[in-house]
Amino acid sequence: MQFGLNESQEFLRDSARKFFAAECPIAEVRRLMETDTAFDADLWSKLSEQGYTGIIFPEEFGGVGLGIVELVLLMEEAGRALLPGPFFSTVVFAGSLLDSLATKEQRRKYLAPICRGEARSTVAFCEPQGSWDLADVHLTATNGKLNGEKLFVPDAAVADWILVAARNGVFLVDSKAPGIGIERMHGMDLTRRLYSVQFEGTPAEKLGEIAGLARPRAIATVALAAEMVGGMQRTLDITVEYAKTRKQFGKPIGMFQAVQHQCADMYLETESARSAVYYAAWALQHNAPDAAAAVSIAKLYLSDASRSVGNRGIQVHGGMGFTWESDLHLYYRRAKASETALGDATFHRERLARLTIDARAVSAEKA
Repeated sequence: MQFGLNESQEFLRDSARKFFAAECPIAEVRRLMETDTAFDADLWSKLSEQGYTGIIFPEEFGGVGLGIVELVLLMEEAGRALLPGPFFSTVVFAGSLLDSLATKEQRRKYLAPICRGEARSTVAFCEPQGSWDLADVHLTATNGKLNGEKLFVPDAAVADWILVAARNGVFLVDSKAPGIGIERMHGMDLTRRLYSVQFEGTPAEKLGEIAGLARPRAIATVALAAEMVGGMQRTLDITVEYAKTRKQFGKPIGMFQAVQHQCADMYLETESARSAVYYAAWALQHNAPDAAAAVSIAKLYLSDASRSVGNRGIQVHGGMGFTWESDLHLYYRRAKASETALGDATFHRERLARLTIDARAVSAEKA
């Protein structure tokens, strides 16, 4: 069993880190935060030139054809850089959904432009009750038209297409179609805009059945968790550097045992989170029997650990941690927003319990 990354995976990780450091420094992140959409066309074009917009998709549609583990490595570095804009919503969630559900003709029409960096998309899943459970999707398409509302839709204002989860299937809607309304919602993460989307007799094209959402949603969940790991690592790095330079009573605060314990706990949680995410990605890529459980374990742990690491980092910084001048609060905002996206810790604990109980029930029936 290979417990480490291979040479090509290490190269991808290192090159992605250099790319984001050069093209998306924190000053650029802050600039994009002040815009209406947190989207920059030049940065998107550069992401496409690197092949990142097609990283896990087949080469016949303009993709690179890499695996989920490689996607996770890329998302970890994107999280470290606090990459703003629609990369997650377009490439990871919408792209995975199109790749899993769409016909070959539909993938050539909709997925290929995403791989080439020519189009952006997003997924509208949550309804007013805010649940991420497939059973709580009530919006229904009638005669190829949608009526209803979706909330917390990321990057809808810059999407060319919106993929909508409905009770009777997954549908693709042109963002400029008649009967569609997009309104910005308030969100904690200023680098990833959220919107409400209203449909009133909006024409829609069916991609597949809603049950087919399971795998693309799992890929999106583990990729989001990887992005959270990157944010945790950067929070740890900033905090340790601060503890080395900030002095109190004539000594760096990093010499005090209480601060050392905080940093040690941050390190433990970050490394444990990384291990959980890497295994979940491997399990998904190889269709392991415990893949679904591994994804939920990773997300529930990350939902708690990313918040804990952020809390500890701000505590070590004292009054500086939550000031606008500090970068730390930007990572904390992303962590809090990602904590609830695609299901919080409570959601995934319940899902894990159901998976375990159902598996035992099936085993008992076979016995």
